[in-house]
Amino acid sequence: MPNAAMMEIYRDEEIEAGSGKGAGDENFPVASRLVARELRPHVMAYYAFARAADDIADSPTLPADDKRFRLNAFRDVLEGRAQGLSKAEALRKSLEQTGVPLARASDLITAFLQDADKSRYQSLPELLDYCRHSADPVGRFLLDLHGEDSALYPASDALCTSLQILNHLQDLGKDRALLDRVYLPLDWLAAERESVEALDRASTSPALRRVIDRALDTCDALLAATAPLLAGLRTRSLKGESAAIIHLARRLSHRLRRGDPLAQRIDPTRADFAAALALGAAAALRKPAGPLPMVPRSA
Repeated sequence: MPNAAMMEIYRDEEIEAGSGKGAGDENFPVASRLVARELRPHVMAYYAFARAADDIADSPTLPADDKRFRLNAFRDVLEGRAQGLSKAEALRKSLEQTGVPLARASDLITAFLQDADKSRYQSLPELLDYCRHSADPVGRFLLDLHGEDSALYPASDALCTSLQILNHLQDLGKDRALLDRVYLPLDWLAAERESVEALDRASTSPALRRVIDRALDTCDALLAATAPLLAGLRTRSLKGESAAIIHLARRLSHRLRRGDPLAQRIDPTRADFAAALALGAAAALRKPAGPLPMVPRSA
């Protein structure tokens, strides 16, 4: 263990950075009322850490080497090699208290470091590998926090990856304009004889529309693979949260098929959120299938 007196000390105001994102950029509930009250502080600690680190990666003004320095500072504090950065220290203490693996947070830093340097994805498998670090740890964190069966990881991963790709589709024009970042597989664009310059237009071309729909087909297939999640969850509040998010994801996919994400931001509607809340509440009231089995956790 490093000598605490000799550790690097980072200050929040020197490391954190704004990305321009706000509450309007969030599609899905974070520590909503469906999450057990005693666990909300841990969920919020995780979210605050992820938001602060993601803001660094998504800053349109910071150079790549500055982003890497700041993100590595977050990782060093999270992993106990440095001090300061209140959000990283709070999450480290939360993970120690709950026994959730450190990888659920450090994997996010891996993804954000990738964002600092990488702006193109040649294929769907390459994009899915990115989502494995940027999105999937969130679902696994929630499963671990609630003591759920690790057999549910694949279904949770499918949900989180679909949410990540849906968010990419919402922000196609914005990501290209502000960060020159393109999350559509380049081989899909090439197959349609289209280029990334299509994202600079005010509306989608027919070729780009086909690529977007192909991405939505991937999301819909991933959402279909989430069925074991609702069937297997023992925690009522988490089942309710998951049911609500799955509904919102399906509605967002539906709206993205019928709308133009270059012409305007496509979001779930108030009616979608109301229906999601009702479905989530109903799912949370259903009696669990049985007692939670004792299973070993994997990192």
